[in-house]
Amino acid sequence: MFSWPVRIYWEDTDAGGIVFYANYLKFFERARTEWLRHLGVGQQALREQVGGMFVVTSTQLRYHRPARLDDLLLVTARVTESGKASLTIEQSALLQHEGATPTVLCEGSIRIGWVDAATLRPQRIPASVIHALSAGNL
Repeated sequence: MFSWPVRIYWEDTDAGGIVFYANYLKFFERARTEWLRHLGVGQQALREQVGGMFVVTSTQLRYHRPARLDDLLLVTARVTESGKASLTIEQSALLQHEGATPTVLCEGSIRIGWVDAATLRPQRIPASVIHALSAGNL
């Protein structure tokens, strides 16, 4: 499982002082991007060199507890399903506590599909991408 730290800033919060619900999607997107980068898969390079890209096709989130200003989260990503043209990635935002078990704040299932960058039509995920993902224990 890949994890990425996220600090909560003023801009992430709403008028009530808690993280605006849609920002968890941003945190999850950043963690997926950093996960791919960690595996040597740069999304811009894929688009330029391979002619394709991943797009989000569906999301399902469950909110358990709010994050607040200055909290330090750990956002995780792990593939739970892989198909010829799509991946399902389970993600969590966990509140880190000094010396304690992290608390789950938000969980999500994100499905991404591979599309041709020019036409946005679904295509098979290229073998080179599958190989890089497999090296990271897809």
